[in-house]
Amino acid sequence: MAEKTLGIIGGSGLYDLPGLEERKEVVLETPFGPPSDALVTGTMHGVRMAFLPRHGRGHRLAPHELPFRANLHAMKQLGMGCVVGISAVGSMKEHLLPGHFVLVDQFLDRTRGRTEESTFFSDGCVAHAHFADPVWEPLRQLALGAARKAGATAHDGGTYLCMEGPLFSTRAESRLYRSWGVDVIGMTNLQEAKLAREAEIAYTTIALVTDFDCWHDSEADVDVSAVIAVVKKNVELARRVVVELATALAAAPPISAAGCMQHAVMTHKDAISADARRRLQLLIGKYIG
Repeated sequence: MAEKTLGIIGGSGLYDLPGLEERKEVVLETPFGPPSDALVTGTMHGVRMAFLPRHGRGHRLAPHELPFRANLHAMKQLGMGCVVGISAVGSMKEHLLPGHFVLVDQFLDRTRGRTEESTFFSDGCVAHAHFADPVWEPLRQLALGAARKAGATAHDGGTYLCMEGPLFSTRAESRLYRSWGVDVIGMTNLQEAKLAREAEIAYTTIALVTDFDCWHDSEADVDVSAVIAVVKKNVELARRVVVELATALAAAPPISAAGCMQHAVMTHKDAISADARRRLQLLIGKYIG
């Protein structure tokens, strides 16, 4: 039976889990630079796990500064076939209350000026991955069940609008996005989903609602202190979700995105530069020889 693996990208408190065995820190380098921080690895219920604080310990990195490519490449180096991104979001719907979890299944991209590319494929090799369904549904369903078993109010499906940041929305922007029918708004998870697909990693998002953005007339406008208060309140719940997810993954049939890039590479093998081959060896070396 194939080894079960689970990577978690989220807050630094998530790896302080009861029952995490063989815990150690791992410092990695990737062809795309260093990841956000050292990763914490361990095992739980026979599942090998890796945890990465998305913004670095102490929350040092803004959304537009995140080394998304290095973060996902690091997960690939550690052999993580499944990765879950856990992050704070604003609610765009009345029924999605602060403290609720949303297991999103779609994304809209409103980023525009980020210093970090959201693809591994540039500078010598072109590929086009299928991305109509941007999260890996079997993993999303496991995460949904784990969240509900842990006691969270967890909503099945929703659209995550990924905005540029680091400022929150203007009121006009918030009302426009709400008119589009999106469910939550955040600044990070779409890039992770794109790169996970290119790395043949099964990926899903657990979105933790912290506020109502600024569209809601009867609620206070979002501020950092309010966001932090809700996040701190739900750290323990998020930990329980991760434990339940590891337990479910251990008992579930294998989940794998292997093979999803097999027919995605457009550049002829002979035209792929030596530098591109070096960068992409771990990701698609089996397809480009």
